[in-house]
Amino acid sequence: MSIQASFALRGRNPDVLTCIANLSNDEVFTPPEVANRMLDALTLAWADGHGGANIWANRNVRFLDPFTKSGVFLREITVRLTAGLAEEIPDLRDRVDHILSNQVYGIGITELTALLARRSVYCSKHANGPHSVATRLGSDQGNIWFERTEHTWEGERCKFCGASQASLDRGSGRETHAYAFIHTDDIRSLVAEIFGGEMNFDVIIGNPPYQLETDGHGKQARPIYQKFVEQAKALEPRYLSMIIPARWFSGGMGLDDFRESMLGDSRLRSIDDFLTASDVFPGVGLKGGVCYFLWDREHEGNCLVRTHFKDWPISTSERPLLEPGADIFIRFNEGLSILKKVMERETGQSVSVSLPDVSRFEQLVSSIGAFGLDSTFRGDKLPSQDSLKVYRNGGVGYISRDKVSKERHAFDKWKVFIGRAAPGTGNKDTYPHRVLSTPFLGEPGSISSWTYMYIGPFETRSEAESVLSYLACRLTRFLVLLHKPSQDTTKKVYTFVPNQTWDRTWTDEQLYEKYGLTSEEIAFVEKVVRPMNLVADLLGEVSVDDGDDE
Repeated sequence: MSIQASFALRGRNPDVLTCIANLSNDEVFTPPEVANRMLDALTLAWADGHGGANIWANRNVRFLDPFTKSGVFLREITVRLTAGLAEEIPDLRDRVDHILSNQVYGIGITELTALLARRSVYCSKHANGPHSVATRLGSDQGNIWFERTEHTWEGERCKFCGASQASLDRGSGRETHAYAFIHTDDIRSLVAEIFGGEMNFDVIIGNPPYQLETDGHGKQARPIYQKFVEQAKALEPRYLSMIIPARWFSGGMGLDDFRESMLGDSRLRSIDDFLTASDVFPGVGLKGGVCYFLWDREHEGNCLVRTHFKDWPISTSERPLLEPGADIFIRFNEGLSILKKVMERETGQSVSVSLPDVSRFEQLVSSIGAFGLDSTFRGDKLPSQDSLKVYRNGGVGYISRDKVSKERHAFDKWKVFIGRAAPGTGNKDTYPHRVLSTPFLGEPGSISSWTYMYIGPFETRSEAESVLSYLACRLTRFLVLLHKPSQDTTKKVYTFVPNQTWDRTWTDEQLYEKYGLTSEEIAFVEKVVRPMNLVADLLGEVSVDDGDDE
């Protein structure tokens, strides 16, 4: 193969890396366009921190993709360096050999993806083979390494990634999904062992595996992408850029420490937030969207936040990642000004987005499974003397009072029931959202299974109906959305929702006026939150989900 054909894979129409299918949840391939957006952000940051210098004209900069799949990042980096170093290293073969031998490194996540990455970068699955464009690499792997790694089981789980032994201890014939980069206590020593000596990388960039399925109540997935971020930071690169799920902004199993660390890290230079994952990974369903960030070791200060959604104008703001009084990242730039107006009206303070306990609607919301009946509960078909009516998945059932020991104080009072999970279609994110499932009245003598949470209890029907009207308001549900990372609606998602007086039918017009929203802010709320129809529910009937997206 001639050196002039070295990157023919990129030049074909269509580019082969835009056509390959994802292999699994772990092996979601990054489109070349997205990889280049991330590299463009890196280009600007390097120039800003190096007196306008061009990173692609620097023969000493080292790049690492520690979880390479298709090799798209390494390929695009190589293409840019090949153009940028043309003046310093005029001979094309010498230039490409220098780049591939000294500047571009990768760690495959599986044997298959390592072979694919080598094919993308070296134009051969064998780095030192006769068809490779690299002539100075002495091994078959070159600088794109892969070696099967095993989990370290402690009890029933891996001590490094938390994988279930029952799920992934499957013998030598199948992939372990034990990624070398996060299966070590000493990442520096591992990298030195892989690449044959002490290595310092200027740039670490890529798209890590996101999750591992695990055992538990129903189907669950344990996030692992945060472990790759933490390991990469431990290598102390000059820049770090990764594309990861956006759920860490406000939720996610086992992500509290990671969220606190990220939101408190002033070295985060920029975050590009995509409200729907399909705008980045076509055809991929991932609730909560994705983001890519640029971490700059020398940066101190606010973060440039850009929000993307289909054909909406890109929203841009330079601001702190963590607002005073918040424990999450406020996702919408426009939402921040609205939230601050609500908090100032409720607390008299403009510096914090925290409500005092007495003012939190959250205090009225029960925990999941408050009455102790799981989601499979069916109950008796007909009521008996002194039985309770149970709103459950698919309808109602009945149970004797003496069989329910929890929340007895709420049995004979009015309540509002609301689904534990918001409705949606598959894994798609669409706007405007419904945000919450449709709430409905719970009369005295009624409780619910795991499927529903309850709000209350209340002494009168009119109070419960007032709460229903409040939940139907778009502004109320917008405040929920600011703290809602996924379709699950635990009581925590109501953190930013203030209490009201339950003596009226609430409307958005009343709330907009109370909190002084501008016409532009109102338009934004109504752009992201759809109306809710409560006509049937105010008659005390259980709503039937219409199947719309959130």
